Amino acid sequence: MQTPPHLPPSVRVLQLATASWMAAAVSAVAELGVADALSDGPRPVDEIAGAVGAHGPTLYRLLRAAADIGLVEERAEEVFALTEVGEALRSDSPASMRNFARWVGLPADRNTWAGLADSVRTGEPAFERVHGQDVWDFMRERADVSGVFDDAMSEASRNLIAPVVGAFDFGGIGTLVDVAGGHGALLAAVLAANPDVRGVLYDQPDVVAGAGSAFKDSGTDSRVEVVGGDFFDSVPPGADAYLLSNVIHDWDDAHSLTILRNCREALAEGGRVLLVEAVMPDRSEPSPTVTLMDLNMLVLCGGRQRTRAEFADLFERAGLKLTRIVRAGLHSVVEAVRA
Repeated sequence: MQTPPHLPPSVRVLQLATASWMAAAVSAVAELGVADALSDGPRPVDEIAGAVGAHGPTLYRLLRAAADIGLVEERAEEVFALTEVGEALRSDSPASMRNFARWVGLPADRNTWAGLADSVRTGEPAFERVHGQDVWDFMRERADVSGVFDDAMSEASRNLIAPVVGAFDFGGIGTLVDVAGGHGALLAAVLAANPDVRGVLYDQPDVVAGAGSAFKDSGTDSRVEVVGGDFFDSVPPGADAYLLSNVIHDWDDAHSLTILRNCREALAEGGRVLLVEAVMPDRSEPSPTVTLMDLNMLVLCGGRQRTRAEFADLFERAGLKLTRIVRAGLHSVVEAVRA
């Protein structure tokens, strides 16, 4: 990223270093539900404060900052309305990212990032040092936090679904297993677009217990089976393809190899493993979104975003062979077959 020529380096560093302040403001607007309070149009600050349970004069300070970063606009003195960007913080927006914005403002995420330098020193995730237990145990014991996290991941998934379904040809797959597929939003979209494909949603029993609505809403519930289990032990056998969306980036190579080997073992003859991942570009291709995602995986769980070469190496060690990478927006579908 080039430094804007009109800004002294010290000012640019100041902007970058205080970007977390802007993120905190976005998270606060999301947590308070300001966008929902403005869903019917412009309102005075006192009315918004009453609707969201905030201190009026202090809320005005937040809204001034939110206006400067493009979430709202001040139409008249102390009267605010949503911008197009702010609309994406409404709970009922099809493009809602409200829960993602809430998640990154929670101490579970924000305090973890404070340990980034230590993670770089040690190569270990920061989460356990900061919170006293690893991220998975923490989530199991904190339903209030894991609920926001699950909703945040569902919102993020919605943004990758259309590009993936549009870019990759799932035709010709008889049975597709969505491994660690959560509540099945991606699988439901794939099944809806490919009426000859049958699906299996596979995740932890407590996760898939909440699945079902995505398949009913898409009219695909007659073509899907929901199965609970642990991908470190096994995956449902005999499918033509195994789909893992933003799963492998959660894990180091050792854990990733266990998951991939289980998928390889389960594959039907001629089957494929399909990873939906944001592929780390080569050094000659700057991609600040993906490189920051990579650091996020480091501090949270010790995972990583991988390059094409790293995927090829990982597949080879798992007895698989990389065949192609199909770009689908920010993410790609990384395809492998038995070696």
